[in-house]
Amino acid sequence: MSDTEVKDDRKYSKDHEWVKVEGDLVVVGITDFAQNSLHEITFVEISEVGTTLEANGECGLVESMKASSDIFSPVGGEIVEVNKDLEDAPEIVNEDPYGKGWMFKLKPSNLDADFAGLMDASAYREFIESL
Repeated sequence: MSDTEVKDDRKYSKDHEWVKVEGDLVVVGITDFAQNSLHEITFVEISEVGTTLEANGECGLVESMKASSDIFSPVGGEIVEVNKDLEDAPEIVNEDPYGKGWMFKLKPSNLDADFAGLMDASAYREFIESL
């Protein structure tokens, strides 16, 4: 999986979600590895704005022609924004998983503790190489 893109400016979960801090919020999406495994994404569903999530709690679903996969929030907190563009164009996740394909923004409740359980880019690269 050496051609899989992994960004150095975020943290990663073993469920293949990424988290990036932006001010007092975190942005969450699925990794290049995850979108590549799913192939053509046809549907994305995320919990509604205002939903409070636990770290590693289920918060959505991604479907493709090949499979469907649950989305888990790597950190706990309240959803403050959902990427509405994915409703009409879920393929954005395939095209730009670390940019326009973000899933939701969260106001974290315990960021330091939740981040402690996540991998940095180097550890995530090693993790996907071992799969």
